[in-house]
Amino acid sequence: MYAEQQANLVLHTDKYQINMMYAHWKHNTHNKKAVFEAYFRKLPFGNGYAVSAGLERVVRYINSLRFDEAALDYLREQEENYDPAFLEELKSFRFTGDLYACEEGTLVFPNVPFLRVEGRIFEAQLIETAVLNFFNFQTLIATKAARIKVVAPDDILMEFGTRRAQEADAAIWGARAAYVSGFHATSNMRAGQLFGIPTKGTHAHAWVQDFDSEEEAFTRFADALPGQSTLLVDTYDTLKSGVPNAIKVAKRLAAQGDGKTVQAIRLDSGDLAYLSIEARKMLDAAGLTHVKIVASNDLDEHTILHLKAQGARIDSWGIGTQLITAADHPALGGVYKLVAKETADGTLAPTIKISGNPEKITTPGLKNVYRIISRETGKAVGDYLTLQSETDAAKGEPLTLFDPVHTYLNKTITEYDAVDLLTPIYQKGEQVYELPTLDAIREHHRQQIGLFWPETLRLLNPEPYHVSLSKQTYDMKMQMIHGMKEKLNRDLNQ
Repeated sequence: MYAEQQANLVLHTDKYQINMMYAHWKHNTHNKKAVFEAYFRKLPFGNGYAVSAGLERVVRYINSLRFDEAALDYLREQEENYDPAFLEELKSFRFTGDLYACEEGTLVFPNVPFLRVEGRIFEAQLIETAVLNFFNFQTLIATKAARIKVVAPDDILMEFGTRRAQEADAAIWGARAAYVSGFHATSNMRAGQLFGIPTKGTHAHAWVQDFDSEEEAFTRFADALPGQSTLLVDTYDTLKSGVPNAIKVAKRLAAQGDGKTVQAIRLDSGDLAYLSIEARKMLDAAGLTHVKIVASNDLDEHTILHLKAQGARIDSWGIGTQLITAADHPALGGVYKLVAKETADGTLAPTIKISGNPEKITTPGLKNVYRIISRETGKAVGDYLTLQSETDAAKGEPLTLFDPVHTYLNKTITEYDAVDLLTPIYQKGEQVYELPTLDAIREHHRQQIGLFWPETLRLLNPEPYHVSLSKQTYDMKMQMIHGMKEKLNRDLNQ
């Protein structure tokens, strides 16, 4: 039973989604069409961008979305005492709507929809929780990995976070998200099996402790894995014992011929800058210039940046806890908001959410999302949100981009390409998007990075990237805000 419940994610949702579905069904409004957009309001880590990830899991989830008997039995047990006819309705539940999303690896920004769902309110409401869960977590880890890639662009990066991840799913999907953003390998064998990510590993301190001497431990390990062995040198004393013993074993192995060698040594504690510099001197003096130095020990982009500034001689980084838990910003605040609803005459009308927090006011209407690329520089100059009825960006007509808060900050551009960021994934419930390979996603991400100026990509104090509403979208939003406030005042005065 547990295995079946694990496989079926239809109840991977908040209870209020089921309650709203039930209320819609009771009032026969469950087939009404609605449009939702998913986006986040604030960038994590103080970064200049985020990296979209999670789409593949969303597709897997939607393709398997069924209320099986176990799920229905559980709903029968709820204190709400759902009508049996409602549960019968759920038996035939399928996603029949349209879904558009940014491709994985795309750079995304605050208040720019990375996903849009158009369909029955009954379906669009159910999938909210899972969609946000998948995108929020994987986008967060992909963004953290991209930050690490910025400070170590030419080094080997390995994801080592499984034992500190928040459970098994976080470990494997987090490893995949890191790989999207340019990491080279993971220590997680299941992630390697499921996604084709290269796997790498060394050995534990327990391996060394299990033998009478460190040299014997290294010898046994290197004999078992000639050409693939990385020796952990800090169990006792890194420079007095670990590195000298690794050198002995490496030279002995090399003397056997057949290309046998120790691949690397690993530092897992102490002053990594000083130890790596001294270890490099010792290895080079022994003629082992080919032996690399791997470092681990609670690393993140800040630590790596400082180690490099101190001249650390580290070739490869094993990054675990700080990456897989996104320790300095452990949640992305992605939201899923209703922006249009079907009216009595069958048309879609824009909707808006008003809030005392200005950043929580939604942008109404069914919209297109364009990335505006300068033809002169080949760089992105801003993202542009328009109502679907507008055609100026698609036709290449002059655009006025302005700051939605400080509208006097504006500029007009003419020579540009407008790239539609939202790709059709489902049309009328049918998957129309072929999931790319993970290597293709990595290449797409690499190309995305190339679209942006270094000022936007830098680790500290990045230059803000511009997100603009079309004038028509902006004017409609302002009119709806004022209209809602006037209505509220009238209602209060009646």
